[in-house]
Amino acid sequence: MTLTIDRITKSYGTNRALDSFTAELTPGIYALLGPNGSGKSTLMNIITDNLKADSGTITYDGENVLQMGERFREKLGFMPQYPGLYPNFSVERFLWYMAALKGMTKEAAMEQIPAVLAAVELDDVPGRRIGALSGGMKQRLALAQAVLGDPEVLILDEPTAGLDPKQRIAIRNYIAKIAFNKIVLIATHVVSDVEWIAREILILKKGVLVDCAPPHELTRKIEEKVWIVPCAEAQVQGYQDRFRVTNISRDEQTGEVLLRVLADGMPAEGARAARPTLEDYYLTVFGEASGGEEAPRE
Repeated sequence: MTLTIDRITKSYGTNRALDSFTAELTPGIYALLGPNGSGKSTLMNIITDNLKADSGTITYDGENVLQMGERFREKLGFMPQYPGLYPNFSVERFLWYMAALKGMTKEAAMEQIPAVLAAVELDDVPGRRIGALSGGMKQRLALAQAVLGDPEVLILDEPTAGLDPKQRIAIRNYIAKIAFNKIVLIATHVVSDVEWIAREILILKKGVLVDCAPPHELTRKIEEKVWIVPCAEAQVQGYQDRFRVTNISRDEQTGEVLLRVLADGMPAEGARAARPTLEDYYLTVFGEASGGEEAPRE
């Protein structure tokens, strides 16, 4: 089971959203990290054939997915960033509708729908109209329809957006549990959602794949570049002017302000090295730039 993405390029006018993106995915979770506008949604829409690439190919087990057509779509589960839900459908009716579109048998749908609803914590509202759901509940319903039918390839665009911390953890654990025999690609800019479950992190910057490695290998690259700096409150702005400060807290015992600082060398006397996190690496690559919105989908 191998999904091979080979030199995919896509432009919107003069803006190149993807520039020769290449990766090979086998079963496990892959996290696609980058700010808004980096090309994450464009890539996912190309993989799912909702958007045509300008050049490059995608193959599944050596066969071009465009030539596979319906056979590839049957293996695919997709949760878009802005899912189209039917407000007048009930939760359960919507999943029955999606099961029919996926060609599932009645018996398979009867077995899977209750289990999927329970997994995303919607089993208490199967008859509720979708238009009456909260934003977080709609997000979980969008995930439910993606995993329905037990797809081999699962493409998830910002799957935890709008969820509270408890729901984020539950959804993250659920994705990790079902990913052993699936290729799962998660696009997000929330690093904590994928740091502990992703097999590899794909760093996408302005349409270019700038790094691809397991989380621990990425954090190893910035060892001795993350520091805790104790200082007085009046000194905080000076450090922010000179360094990238990623967190500000206070030592309850001493009253000192503690800054988490990214710097190539010791930023001040008394600074101590800190264990780097994936978020530290992300901020090293992207700084404070958030990027712009991606071009409209075609």
